[in-house]
Amino acid sequence: MPGVPPQRKSILYFANEDSAFLLSRLPMARFARDAGFDVHVATRNTGSASKIAAEGFVVHDVPIRRGSQSLRSVWSTLATILALRRIAAKLSPSIVHSSSLQCSVIGSLAMLGRNIRKVNGITGLGYVFTSADLRARILKGVLRLVLPALFNRANCVVLVENKDDKKELVTLGILDRQLIHIPGSGVDDAKFRPMPEPPGPITFAFVGRLLADKGIRALIAAHQSLWAKGHRFNLLIAGRPDPLNPASVSNQELQEWSNLPGISWLGHVDDVASVWRRSHFAVLPSRREGLPVSLLEAAACGRSMVATDAPGCRDIAVQDQTGFLVPIDDVSSLADAILRLAGSSELRAKFGQAARELVERTYSARVVGHYTVQLYRRFS
Repeated sequence: MPGVPPQRKSILYFANEDSAFLLSRLPMARFARDAGFDVHVATRNTGSASKIAAEGFVVHDVPIRRGSQSLRSVWSTLATILALRRIAAKLSPSIVHSSSLQCSVIGSLAMLGRNIRKVNGITGLGYVFTSADLRARILKGVLRLVLPALFNRANCVVLVENKDDKKELVTLGILDRQLIHIPGSGVDDAKFRPMPEPPGPITFAFVGRLLADKGIRALIAAHQSLWAKGHRFNLLIAGRPDPLNPASVSNQELQEWSNLPGISWLGHVDDVASVWRRSHFAVLPSRREGLPVSLLEAAACGRSMVATDAPGCRDIAVQDQTGFLVPIDDVSSLADAILRLAGSSELRAKFGQAARELVERTYSARVVGHYTVQLYRRFS
């Protein structure tokens, strides 16, 4: 009708927790908003929903149980599906963008029968792909049956954060034409700026959930082996256990680590830049990542890094360019790499500068936001 402005397109993001959305989807949601999309967020409110609303986004509280594999979670999942269907019926969004493998499966089930575009963001292939226990093997077999049926559809694309995950999903039956590689959600390189090294003894930091899959036990062992040899390096641990994840460390184990010499457990830290301000370099000996936010933020702050030669990690910790890579769960190699980086301020400066340049060139929120908005416009 003449004189009637066109209806604005809307995007409904779906994340299992408000904190997860803020960590992994906030930058791209900001770019979507600035590009003219109305942004809605369906998530469980754990106390951070007000931070999402402060961005001008509309928050929809949905029930979702994260991590539980019990029979009870089946009914909870059904409740989540019904809640999402009600929200979609009310909003008629142009796109539903799910964040994480779990949310992508639930979101795809909720949108069955609706002519809505779906962007399924795989933020990493964690426990199911890093563990060899029976439960993980069973779940992987289920995914091999379910994912192709849900993801190989004309109104669906699958976002991956690294090329290794793309190859893994192809082996599970996802068609290559469905898969799009966009490197993460982007890091705010205006907020995380290069900073000088701190004075005092060498200090390195681990930032992330305290999971076996993140390599935290290997890191503790490597630090203690160095300490026993007279290397008085300090280790900062920023993060908390995740009881809903089968790979979580126990509170008892964490307390034992906190009593070890040279180790400081900081708990959850809102101002992550303050951790890198206190640290000479970053360490993340993870078994697998999508694209680790902690390394991206450390790199933006001009910090070199030691990481495992694992999916996601090696995209940022590039061997002999931004840091050192070591084999997974190899305590000796991890200790050697830490010692080598600790012993050379020149290497730390060289790698740190290259890490910052890599972020600006490839992983900044501006770059990732541009590619994401291009996808939204093309797909909607």
